[in-house]
Amino acid sequence: MRNVQPFHVMELLARARALEAAGRSIIHMEIGEPDFPTARPIVQAGVKALHAGFTHYTSAAGLPALREAVARFYGERYRCDIAPERIVITTGASGALQLTCGVLIDPGDRVLMADPGYPCNRTFVGLFGGQAIPIPVGADTGYQLNLKLLQDHWRDGCTGAWLATPSNPTGTLIPSLELHAMIDYCRTKGGFLIVDEIYHGLVYEQQAVSAAALADDVFVVNSFSKYFGMTGWRLGWLVAPEGFVREIDKLAQNIFLAPPTPAQYAALAAFEPATIDILESYRETFRQRRDFLLPALRELGFDIPVKPQGAFYLYANSERFDEDSFALAGRLLKDFGVAITPGIDFGKHRAKQHVRFAYTNSLANLQQGVERLRRALR
Repeated sequence: MRNVQPFHVMELLARARALEAAGRSIIHMEIGEPDFPTARPIVQAGVKALHAGFTHYTSAAGLPALREAVARFYGERYRCDIAPERIVITTGASGALQLTCGVLIDPGDRVLMADPGYPCNRTFVGLFGGQAIPIPVGADTGYQLNLKLLQDHWRDGCTGAWLATPSNPTGTLIPSLELHAMIDYCRTKGGFLIVDEIYHGLVYEQQAVSAAALADDVFVVNSFSKYFGMTGWRLGWLVAPEGFVREIDKLAQNIFLAPPTPAQYAALAAFEPATIDILESYRETFRQRRDFLLPALRELGFDIPVKPQGAFYLYANSERFDEDSFALAGRLLKDFGVAITPGIDFGKHRAKQHVRFAYTNSLANLQQGVERLRRALR
């Protein structure tokens, strides 16, 4: 437990809630959760399932109908043929990542991952006795790992690598050719590759390429939380290599028993055309917010060298204002009512010099937040 770090942003969020309870106006740009409600067809399907009594356990790998729906989704969106048997429905993407680590990592195994990156990934590796090896990344590689970085850091004891595209906190994508090269490299080293694609639906100027469309020996994780807007429903999925499905199913039986049943029935409606239309409208709104906030923050003096292609985050160098991003975030919250996330939540590489902005708030609120930042930084 000494190695498990808390989310520092949760301390700031608690302060923000206390200030709001005291009557202060707070502009939230710290929360990595869509602000839109779950699309109505999904909610209606969930309510229908509850009234129909669909509240008992499903199989550990999930409803067969939902596994088939996810497989069809890959065929329609990514033009790849994936057997439904390779789809495992999980308790959130976090459940998928935990199951993946459980079947792959032995005590002492070293796993390469980007720094900055989503902090829980390091924890998942450590829970199974492995060692996360953070590799510093910057604007020159789009804040992503690439083939050269894998080659430079692969040492004895390395058993695999962990990617996220688009990533949290930077929102950047891994180019398909680079992704393909890293898949090939891990294969030649006899190692595994985990690819976190939970923000895949939220990509703006281009169509993201899924690692599942490039290889069938990669572990691909996705979620119903971000693009599908079902954060509180706690549902995700894993595209697993065929030879690992039985082991993943066995581990899921022991850890989770089954994913939430009403959420699975609700998720069946997530792939309907009417629902996709709603989700695409949300995606366009996120793009508009990004296109407002990115130049606005740059104009204020935040250094954001790479335009994020996806997710709903902007990762900004803030050292011209304060060399301690946690202190800066605390001051902006206390004195100006703007809540942002300090970079120390995402790793160690230049973490104190960076902050993350989430544009999971209305455009009007983001505009007000920028004006407050303008006053604060003046």
